[in-house]
Amino acid sequence: MKPEIRISKKSAIKGEDGHKVVSVRMKDETIARLDKLSVQTNRSRNEIINMLLESALDIVTVVPEGE
Repeated sequence: MKPEIRISKKSAIKGEDGHKVVSVRMKDETIARLDKLSVQTNRSRNEIINMLLESALDIVTVVPEGE
């Protein structure tokens, strides 16, 4: 009998945990402000960015062009 290598299927692929990795370019000043807020709140930069984006999405209004 030939030797057999058994590999089980991975249960979840990247991103299936409800999160995706996103790369964003930011000004140095913005990163510095995020880092300052991170230290003040004892939260990670990632957590701060996610909290701010969630809040902004809740209050954003799309206006017609030219307004």
